[in-house]
Amino acid sequence: MHNIQAFHVPLLTSYEAINSSGHVMEKGKKEVRFVADVMVGKLAKWLKVLGYDTHYQPRYHPGEIDMFVRDGRILLTRHKRRAERLSSVAVLIRGNQVSEQLIELKRELHLEPARSTWFSRCLICNAILRHACEGVAGEKIPEYVLYQNRTNISFCPLCGRHFWPGSHRERMEAQLKEWGFPFKH
Repeated sequence: MHNIQAFHVPLLTSYEAINSSGHVMEKGKKEVRFVADVMVGKLAKWLKVLGYDTHYQPRYHPGEIDMFVRDGRILLTRHKRRAERLSSVAVLIRGNQVSEQLIELKRELHLEPARSTWFSRCLICNAILRHACEGVAGEKIPEYVLYQNRTNISFCPLCGRHFWPGSHRERMEAQLKEWGFPFKH
């Protein structure tokens, strides 16, 4: 038995558009975007680490999740009735540990994040990170970090947080490798 139950998820990483005579008109990739409810916050963080557009907040107002689903996001939830109500665009998460959840989600939705997208989003705001100019970054981060990472410092345009490849990132990469997301360029 799988830890995740997928309810006909229409948005996967690849797609084919077929016309009425059965001929493939278009092949391509479609961005997978998620909205994670309050029960899967850690999963949301790790999806952001992998570069997936994953909206998460600790509290939602009534109807707010529905709005994100109408906007084309796939709902990730551990709430069975919510998943059943939004069955065509929801994934019921059954695993208790984020490792189980991520591995099952990878298998069920065929997620294959490109290594180039890892660490490309703010883990708080979900915004795409931008390259930080040395002068501005120098005011916000420790001097030794700037010295070691002059060209690899990014920042979030929404919250202003700065990110760089340090030991924390190395531990996250090792964890992702353990979970079946190997480091590939």
